[in-house]
Amino acid sequence: MSLDPDDTRPAFQQVSSKLRAAILTREYEPGDKLPSNPELVKHFGVAKATIQRALDQLRDDGLIVSRKGKGSFVRQRTERPIGLRPHLEAAFEEPQVSVDFAGFSSETLHSAIQEPLDKVRSGRLTPQSIAVRLLLPDSSSPMAVPVLVDGLRDDADLRARAGRIGQTNAGGIKHSVEVLAELGLVQSAKVEIRLFRASPLFKLYILNDEEVFFGYYPLRQRTMDVNGEKEFFDITGKDTTLFHHSAGPDESSIGSQYVSQSRRWFDSAWESIAFESTP
Repeated sequence: MSLDPDDTRPAFQQVSSKLRAAILTREYEPGDKLPSNPELVKHFGVAKATIQRALDQLRDDGLIVSRKGKGSFVRQRTERPIGLRPHLEAAFEEPQVSVDFAGFSSETLHSAIQEPLDKVRSGRLTPQSIAVRLLLPDSSSPMAVPVLVDGLRDDADLRARAGRIGQTNAGGIKHSVEVLAELGLVQSAKVEIRLFRASPLFKLYILNDEEVFFGYYPLRQRTMDVNGEKEFFDITGKDTTLFHHSAGPDESSIGSQYVSQSRRWFDSAWESIAFESTP
């Protein structure tokens, strides 16, 4: 993968092209760790800043992810939605774990977080602290979805059902996480739940302020017995395709900016229009 002296492109673009070709031809498989920055500097005979610009370009193209203190890895690029579970487990390898979620019910998170929590209970993962924030819709007020097909009319029974789903999953996450501190397995563990008067049509996960997963909820028409048979529009969280963004050393990269703006949006909603959930 040496550079071509006759190539007129900037060195960082040449390095990026060489690494991109190695990734796309499966010389580096999904999940593989790339050589370290010093190794790449030595291999290509270029400056450290050149390697960093090349990696930033690959990160912006969605080919690699960088993990603080661990290096750069080839991203899992398949036709299926990006899996939250392995990234969530990797987040739990850090001493301080933070997970922020904004969306409809946190049902996917409730399922995905169980495996890393099991590994904490068994001693295979040993974070010092875990902090989870859940930003969920207030189902006591009319919502955009779920809503009756006939005239897009609000239905209190549908809202109550949605609220129960959210409360069940959020409560499950809260108990599963906070019991770790009660058992002395982590120094601190806290789950905060706040509601806001909006109908989220997307879901957002922020892991350790380093990775963001974002996806739009598809809408579909359903017929179900909810205190009587009803035809309504609803979101389908399990069909959401997640887009992954990872912050890198360069704060101006697309990935870093996406993570930063996601954090700003979440914090602004959390501190302004959200209010504590009461049982």
